[in-house]
Amino acid sequence: MRTVTLKTGETIPQLGIGTWHMGERRGDRAAEAKAVKSALDLGITLIDTAEMYGEGGAEEVIAEATAGRRDGLFIVSKVYPHNASRSGAIAACERSLKRLRTDRIDLYLLHWRGSHPLAETVAAFEKLKADGKIRHWGVSNFDVDDMEELRDVKAGGGCVSNQVLYHLGSRGIDHDLVADCRVHGEMIMAYSPLGQGSILRNAGLGKVAAKHGVTPAAVAIAWTMRHPHVVSIPKAGNLTHVEENFAAADLALEPEDLAELDKAFPPPRGKRPLGML
Repeated sequence: MRTVTLKTGETIPQLGIGTWHMGERRGDRAAEAKAVKSALDLGITLIDTAEMYGEGGAEEVIAEATAGRRDGLFIVSKVYPHNASRSGAIAACERSLKRLRTDRIDLYLLHWRGSHPLAETVAAFEKLKADGKIRHWGVSNFDVDDMEELRDVKAGGGCVSNQVLYHLGSRGIDHDLVADCRVHGEMIMAYSPLGQGSILRNAGLGKVAAKHGVTPAAVAIAWTMRHPHVVSIPKAGNLTHVEENFAAADLALEPEDLAELDKAFPPPRGKRPLGML
């Protein structure tokens, strides 16, 4: 498994598993936990979730999937913007810890910007970090101007990551955000790297996949990981999808592959609004 180095010097896996839409229906939770366990069995140790996903249900799914094997995992969760005041973020984190049945969250993110000042959220994150409740903190859905504002906040330089929408069909961040985060040592986490499946029928993507003997999904995920500071977190709801996605871990795309994908999904020619789902 290739790794990404955080600004703290710690290395984490470049490929993880996402859990958006998990935990929404109790009848599905056993199958969802099984899918997460399958990813762990293959060697995927980074799991992304949020208090928003299933209103805490996804965190409960992760707790079931990781029971007895918490050590060695890198768990990411996120706080709702309306909970991101100095006291609110601390209380929300405590609730997430309880649902996850763990004593620490490895990376805790502000899910998107809300009405609470960034200074309050950062102060809460720094307190949680000092108390050992979280190990690192970051943000999600921040554009370049948001990141610049964050860096000017007291202790804002402690941000290690920015999680954003990034896939072949939504690559606006290639214009400026990818480079901006690289310069400042901030990891980017690519959520929905498969574009919710909408990009997988593209002929150019299929051509590259056939060349390497993998699925279009594996190529799409590997494409996001062509940057050494980008982690990809596709969701997989069953063992087949887990295995297909895992093939991206060792897939090295060649210059002609990237040229083919650029032809099929042209890079941005200028600034675009940050995409969100």
